[in-house]
Amino acid sequence: MRESSILNQPIAVAMSGGVDSSTVAALLVARGHSVVGLTMQLWNQRRLPELAADGGTGRCCSLDDVYDARRVAEQLGIPYYVVNFEAEFERQVVEPFLSEYLAGRTPIPCTLCNNFIKFDRFIDMAQGVGAAEIATGHYARITRDLSTGRYQLRKAADCGKDQTYFLFGLTQSQLARTLFPLGEMTKSEVRALAESMGLAVAAKQDSQEICFVPNGDYGAFLDAYLRSKGRERAVERGEIVTTGGRTVGTHTGVHHFTVGQRRGLGIATGEPLYVISTDAATQRVVVGSNEELLRARLAANKVNWVSWPGLPASARAQVKVRNKHVAAPATLHPTAWPDRVEVHFDEPQRAVTPGQAAVFYDSDLVLGGGWIE
Repeated sequence: MRESSILNQPIAVAMSGGVDSSTVAALLVARGHSVVGLTMQLWNQRRLPELAADGGTGRCCSLDDVYDARRVAEQLGIPYYVVNFEAEFERQVVEPFLSEYLAGRTPIPCTLCNNFIKFDRFIDMAQGVGAAEIATGHYARITRDLSTGRYQLRKAADCGKDQTYFLFGLTQSQLARTLFPLGEMTKSEVRALAESMGLAVAAKQDSQEICFVPNGDYGAFLDAYLRSKGRERAVERGEIVTTGGRTVGTHTGVHHFTVGQRRGLGIATGEPLYVISTDAATQRVVVGSNEELLRARLAANKVNWVSWPGLPASARAQVKVRNKHVAAPATLHPTAWPDRVEVHFDEPQRAVTPGQAAVFYDSDLVLGGGWIE
C-alpha cells in the first residue's frame, strides 16, 4: 500500500463527518503526520425542501456531518476548514446527472464527484493550505509498479466495502498525491479502531443516499430542480411496450425508469416484466422478461486507463457493469478511437445499463474503465 513519502508537509484529509474519514485523520495523527481537516460543502441541504427525507438522515454531506467533522478535528487538535464547492458541484455533477437522466441514461453522480471534485478541485484546495498529499476514507489501495513507475489502483482488502468501481477516473498525477489508509482494513476493524481511539463518530451509521437526492426519488428531484431553475419540464407522456411491440401502459417520462427495473412500472400483466430499454427521443419504455435483459456485448466510451497505459491489442479482463455486480470474464477490444473499448462477455450479463460504468479488472488490479453507451 502506498504510504506518504513527502516529509514535513501536512496531509489534507477529506473529512465527511463519518467514521471512515475520521479514522483516517486519527490514524495519520497517531503516526506523527501533520494533518489538516477539510470538509467539502457540496450541496445546500436547504434547497428543494419539498424533497426532504423523513428524519433527514441517511445521506452524506449534511449539516450534521459538518458538525461531526468539526467535532472530531477539535478532538484531534488539528486545523479544520469547510471549503465551498457548491458551484463546481452543481456544474460538474448535478447538471450532468440531470442531462443524463433526461436523455434516458442512468448516471453515477458519485463517480462524477470523484473525478471532478474530490480528486481534482480538492487536491488544488489542499495545496492552498500547504498540503502536498490528500487522504480519504475510501476503501481502495494504491501500489506502484517499480519497473515502469506507474501507480496502480487495487481493490480494498474488504471486498464488501471496495469502492474502486467509483474511482476508475483517477489519473496518475492524482494517484501520486493520494493516500487510502483504510485500504488494508475491514469495516469492522475501522469501527473498532475508531472506538479504541475514542472518536465521537465511532458508532455513526454509514450514509446511503446521494447527497442531493435526500429521499432517493430521482424523478422527483429532477422535476423539483427544474422548477427551481425556472425550467419546468413539460409532461412527456409515452408508451410502455413489450419487446414484441404490444402496448401495455403509459408513463410520464422515461427519466422515471432505468434498465432492469421491475417495481413501479404501473402495469399489471400477470407476469414479471423488467425495463429492457428506454428511448428519450420517442419517450418509449420497452419491457420484457428477465432473459431479455441479458447482453453479450457493450461499448464503453471516455475510457480512462488507470493501471495500464492503454489497450494496444485485445486483452482478457473481468468487467463490472454495476458496483455490486460480480465482475464477469470478458475480452476487451480496442477500437479506432483510443478512448472507446468494446467488451465481449464470455457469458451474457444482466441489465447492462447506458450511463453506468464498465470497469475493467485483472484480479484486484483496476485496469481502467469507461461509460457504457
